[in-house]
Amino acid sequence: MRLPYFDSSTPALLLAPMAGVSEAPFRQICRGLGADVVLSEFLSSEALRRRIRNTLEGAEFEECERPIGIQIYGADPNAMAEATAIITEHYRPEFIDINFGCPVKKVVQRNGGSGCLRDMDLVAQIIRACVKATHLPVTVKTRSGWNDLQRDPVGIARRMRDAGATAFTLHARTRTQMFSGKANWDEIAQVVAALDIPVIGNGDVVTADDVVRMVQHTGCAGVMIGRGAFGNPWLFRDAQALLRGEPRPAPPAPAERFQVALEHARLATRLQGDSRKTVVEFRKHFGWYTKGMHGASDLRQKLFQVETMAAAEQIFGDYLASHGAAAGVA
Repeated sequence: MRLPYFDSSTPALLLAPMAGVSEAPFRQICRGLGADVVLSEFLSSEALRRRIRNTLEGAEFEECERPIGIQIYGADPNAMAEATAIITEHYRPEFIDINFGCPVKKVVQRNGGSGCLRDMDLVAQIIRACVKATHLPVTVKTRSGWNDLQRDPVGIARRMRDAGATAFTLHARTRTQMFSGKANWDEIAQVVAALDIPVIGNGDVVTADDVVRMVQHTGCAGVMIGRGAFGNPWLFRDAQALLRGEPRPAPPAPAERFQVALEHARLATRLQGDSRKTVVEFRKHFGWYTKGMHGASDLRQKLFQVETMAAAEQIFGDYLASHGAAAGVA
């Protein structure tokens, strides 16, 4: 089954699945500013099959977030199939995405994420089990290999496609690289040339110009944006304009930054609860939204101590009163 958002002449822009960040509030902000597709945080198949409440809540989304993919991980084909069936029946996203790329030690130790890349037969079994358990498209996100000795992005891509993956996202680093060094965009181009399914590029995309360069360099059907969107959901808007050949929009002034930050905060309060826990977990977003602004260090110091969203709103108001609504960035 093909995914229609990859059939456009303009490459699709996707918000990457990121633990603690790609939650419903941020997904909605990014959709509103130009993301074509969003994905959930990655969810444990074992926790899903055991009906762990926090994990089940992580699969929830609102209609305005569509099209959305729910990403799952695990190393047991039966557990992955059961999790796929649960997601299909109870949440009904546009597609199921399998995480074969997470390099985090606690995930890899259980053979999940990129740990699966050490056993490509297991990878194929997992994909086939998930495909059999759903009528939805099953996609994959992975890395170029476990390490440099096992670096084989084209071979990995072909194995995953042959097992039933309908789209392939490549973060063009190995697991042992983690996030160091440079992503090898040549490998994304090689996979694009080798596959007859949509290929999404990922890695070192932190500006709108990077999006355009990746598309031109690789010919990919989509670009997945991760950490570059932290505090900068306007990256999607700007990239969409550049891909259409339009002028780059003016960067958001502090007043607009604060407006979107507070909209994001209100969504978090509505969707995650009006509690101190929600505020404390949201402080990182306040820090990202103010990055690069005049007096950002002092501003962040104040924001990292807020106990309520109202307190953050007051801090923003005081900043605009003293610096002016049109103050630039450093």
